[in-house]
Amino acid sequence: MLPLTFMNDFTVSNNSFQSSAYPIPYLQNLNALLLKSNSSYFFLFLLLPNFSDDPFLYPNSVIMTALKLIHSQDGLIMKHIHIIGIGGTFMGGVAAIAKEAGFKVSGCDAKMYPPMSTQLEALGIDVHEGFDAAQLDEFKADIYVIGNVAKRGMDVIEAILNKGLPYISGPQWLAENVLHQHWVLGVAGTHGKTTTASMLAWVLEYAGLAPGFLIGGVPENFSVSARLPQTPRQDPNSKSPFFVIEADEYDTAFFDKRSKFVHYRPRTAILNNLEFDHADIFSDLGAIQTQFHHLVRTVPSEGLIVCNGQQQSLQDTLDKGCWTPVEKFGTEQGWQVGTVHADGSFDVRHHGETVGHVAWELMGEHNRMNALAVISAARHAGVDIQTACEALSAFKNVKRRMEIKGTVNGITVYDDFAHHPTAIETTIEGLRQRVGNARILAVLEPRSNTMKLGTMKAALPESLNDADQVFCYAGGVDWDVAEALAPLGGKLHVGKDFDAFVAEIVKNAEAGDHILVMSNGGFGGIHGKLLEALK
Repeated sequence: MLPLTFMNDFTVSNNSFQSSAYPIPYLQNLNALLLKSNSSYFFLFLLLPNFSDDPFLYPNSVIMTALKLIHSQDGLIMKHIHIIGIGGTFMGGVAAIAKEAGFKVSGCDAKMYPPMSTQLEALGIDVHEGFDAAQLDEFKADIYVIGNVAKRGMDVIEAILNKGLPYISGPQWLAENVLHQHWVLGVAGTHGKTTTASMLAWVLEYAGLAPGFLIGGVPENFSVSARLPQTPRQDPNSKSPFFVIEADEYDTAFFDKRSKFVHYRPRTAILNNLEFDHADIFSDLGAIQTQFHHLVRTVPSEGLIVCNGQQQSLQDTLDKGCWTPVEKFGTEQGWQVGTVHADGSFDVRHHGETVGHVAWELMGEHNRMNALAVISAARHAGVDIQTACEALSAFKNVKRRMEIKGTVNGITVYDDFAHHPTAIETTIEGLRQRVGNARILAVLEPRSNTMKLGTMKAALPESLNDADQVFCYAGGVDWDVAEALAPLGGKLHVGKDFDAFVAEIVKNAEAGDHILVMSNGGFGGIHGKLLEALK
């Protein structure tokens, strides 16, 4: 069954549809569809009486019935999408949403690791390993959705271009097929996007608003990284208008170098923080600010921007021009963290008055700031402060965000996605607040593009300083890790041989230690190897 969504009636005139609402998928221009084959025109001619050069209005049900019977050569129109780079957290989420919407979905990638690999497997999505051109014979899709991992020179990309096959970026596909008809709540920032977007989606869910979402991780409150809007508790005969998305500043695709978030057109936008990152595509902080200002330009004047009031880089961005109301967090003039209690709970203050209390187990000041942003954004969507605080108290965090992988002989192993010096520092700080004087063994894989380039290496020693022992894996890194981290002194361990590296960690671990593994990749399954070796 062709997954279609129509918001109003369509005019049929001279072989084309005109509409004030964008239908799904790719039905804004019937001319393109009718040209796919003579049979398409023939079926529409038979199914829609009085079809002529004069316009006729047909109810949604008639149009939908007709289009369900229109076939292209390879099946239903635009039914099959093949995703190039399906293993990434964003593209894996696009795959999940497309599958839920009724599309046939397949894809390819070079390396797959949890949680995306397990999610795609559970959804029954065919994944081809590699970027070879031969897969195009097996997966003859109606359109190829290109992730930003794909580059010119890859065999599959060159074949798509040479054969003139239809292609589109992941963000544009999502915007045109899903986001355009929803109240989008976008969460942007150098750090904390995944956690904050997960919090926001959960608060709306707790309030009965049943939002759709696409998040770069798997929130434990949902167990999936993406879904379409569901039926809200307040109106069982409708679908939620809300969609929460992690608004990433990384570029869209090899043919579209704008940041992904430019496509999303949020009505509510969180600007969590802004630092230099992604040195592989941005020359300096100013280049990133330019992209963030492009995002600011897309937020309507009746929308809301929720902005970190402690970051001058964000204020400078807003000073370039802002046409939307702004609420700030982290300042006396807006939302503030009040008293932080011994059990980790904290009070919420707004314009100097205590307005709520969050009782949770999350660690660190950065998460409390995330919570403030979420309370403000959720209030814009109609959730009162008390309900938001109750929801946050029941928030379970995200997989790969300080996730406990296991405890063996009194040694606990954690998994965290931190890969930028600021995120590394706040992650260690949060764990320190929880474990007190217990030893923290920080295990780092500098895997991100920025880390591999060595752009942030000077900031690493300070970010790791609060750990008792530091183990840095130097495999795949071109710069001298031992030299860059030398200020850490005798607590530094550097290794290039993976098995020897794991053995070195195990040799130094003692009962009561906390091993904090930080990487934005699979890190060779190091968590399981550590737990096994510690037995």
